[in-house]
Amino acid sequence: MNVSLKTLAAALLLGGSAMAMAANDGQTRVNELLNSDPQYRETWQGVVKKEERLPEWVMNLSGDAEQMNAVEEDGDKYLVGPLCESQATCLNKRLIVAVSFDKDDAYGMLVEVPAGLPADKSPTRHATYRFLGKPDEGMQNLLMEQLKKDPKWY
Repeated sequence: MNVSLKTLAAALLLGGSAMAMAANDGQTRVNELLNSDPQYRETWQGVVKKEERLPEWVMNLSGDAEQMNAVEEDGDKYLVGPLCESQATCLNKRLIVAVSFDKDDAYGMLVEVPAGLPADKSPTRHATYRFLGKPDEGMQNLLMEQLKKDPKWY
């Protein structure tokens, strides 16, 4: 019986570590990106250093984020996800970020909606969009599609 307990314990440990690895696989959030890999940090800094008047939370990718998704654009794979300055201001200030799997390219779309917009007004019609990293049309569409996945965005 002692042997089977050890076997069971080993299987549980192995299973647990495999589950932990699976939980980390593809579960990256935008606000964890720069600390997860120095190459992502370098790539993102290359994007924002040429930009003027960006908020601190955009420069540092800090704030409130949901998990990123793997998406393909023009044969290349990207991690794409949203970042908000805070959960409370998400409708008014958000950034959609896309970073290539090879960590060489990063793009962003800063979306701002005037504060105090009445609930019956469509945020889409009142938003301003600012692209970061010089995305081509395909990448711009990918970033817009990510934004449209938000049920509060209409």
